[in-house]
Amino acid sequence: MVSIIVPVYNDPEGVRATLDSLRPQLAATDATAVVVDNGSTDRTPAAIDAYADGESIRHGTEAEIQSSYAARNTGVRATDSDILAFVDADMTVPEDWLESALEEFKATGADYMGCSVDLTLPENPTLAARYDHHTGFPIEQYLKHQQFVPTCCLFVRREVFEDVGLFDHRLVSGGDKEFGNRVHEAGYEMHVAADVTMFHPTRNSLRALISKDRRVGRGLCQLQRYYPERYGTPGVPPRPSGIKSPDSALPLRDRLAFSALSQTLTGVRGLGYYHEYLASLRGGDAR
Repeated sequence: MVSIIVPVYNDPEGVRATLDSLRPQLAATDATAVVVDNGSTDRTPAAIDAYADGESIRHGTEAEIQSSYAARNTGVRATDSDILAFVDADMTVPEDWLESALEEFKATGADYMGCSVDLTLPENPTLAARYDHHTGFPIEQYLKHQQFVPTCCLFVRREVFEDVGLFDHRLVSGGDKEFGNRVHEAGYEMHVAADVTMFHPTRNSLRALISKDRRVGRGLCQLQRYYPERYGTPGVPPRPSGIKSPDSALPLRDRLAFSALSQTLTGVRGLGYYHEYLASLRGGDAR
């Protein structure tokens, strides 16, 4: 049995798109989906209810802890399936996604598996959208060099959670990395299904990119704060990773713009890191 866990917060349009793409596959299999609302204050709960039938699609709630990782943990606890798949609200999947992913998951004997993620551009994309599309989701590199894959495209056997524990809900970012590192250290088989693709919309504004990178910076500091033996001493930020030079095939204008934007966002991560670090010295978390 398979359960698909979809955490969501204040995104009715995104969760509708996700459930529209998942529902035909649920109808054709024994899989179920649990959509966990993380305390939304808009029309998201009503959007979930429009799809929830109590069987193939269920509406869950995590209102006590504001954290996508807490919402995912609630989804894990609310199911008893042997295999758990995680999909972010606002993502879509092709019609053969679940069947293809499960075939590879079982054929490879994997305990923990990521899928490929393609970023989709809107019409007339902004600079921010084009930059986000260019940097992308290098899933195979994440697993090879950092021993994790993002939770937006993840399959995990339940026995893995029973052994190493759930996601750390204290982390605002990096909970996927911390969990994947625990799985790696426990010796489980990890794999990327490079030919199984999911789709994620780009972030289309500079504000959205800044918000993400500030959160990533905070998460880097929290990883050190809670796991210094694994991630280093708090106060000394880790060396930036995932930064690459713009593709030489890009127009010169884009290469210059992407390079400048990359440096700016690296600085934003640093600000997020030190904001969190100073807050931790005062005995709290940054907001």
